[in-house]
Amino acid sequence: MISPRSEKIIFVTGTDTGVGKTLLTASLLYHLRENGLDALAMKPFCSGARSDVDLIQAIQMSRLPDQEINPFYFADPVAPLVGMRTVRQRIRLADVVQRIRRVEQKCELLIIEGCGGVMVPLGEGYGVYDLITSLNCRTIVVAANRLGTLNHTLLTVRLLQNALGCRIKVLLMGHKTPDFSARANQEILAELLAPVAAFSLPYLGSKASGPRAIKNNRKKTKKVLAELSG
Repeated sequence: MISPRSEKIIFVTGTDTGVGKTLLTASLLYHLRENGLDALAMKPFCSGARSDVDLIQAIQMSRLPDQEINPFYFADPVAPLVGMRTVRQRIRLADVVQRIRRVEQKCELLIIEGCGGVMVPLGEGYGVYDLITSLNCRTIVVAANRLGTLNHTLLTVRLLQNALGCRIKVLLMGHKTPDFSARANQEILAELLAPVAAFSLPYLGSKASGPRAIKNNRKKTKKVLAELSG
């Protein structure tokens, strides 16, 4: 069952792992807070290294403890469902939604960073897609601006549209050495996904996912972040 629409939550998902979800989450969080909005970000599930959580916490000055920002952590770098089974833990979808709602009540806008793509299994009988549709919130799909992104992005957005309609936006993240397809990917996606909007960011550097770099890159990202959050 889909909940009533939530306008206080933006969910950041991706077409795959390693496409730039954390960089976008942190950059969007910084942008909103710099513009006077009491925004927070959380990553409900985290596996392996906790650097993503550390970056979020650095930007929001650890206003809430790690246990609230990242309530479900697994030491092994695997999908959450595998992590749960390894430690013989069972987490219901309702428990995840409840943790998110608690943080939602403590801010004006909450950014949720997902893990991997929309079909990643989170627990027994549910995955990222089910979490997004349970929250019924605005969603940003992050994709790498490279050959192959048209297929992955179209599949992801088409699936989400079944539940969210057009409350989806797409962001292509640039690479240091862009391939030939990067020139046309944004334009083609905007055409094929209309009225879903597609945006892009240039390559922001090898150390872009750090608090100082996010601040220094603000001029390059400000306009796109305003479009994504508006």
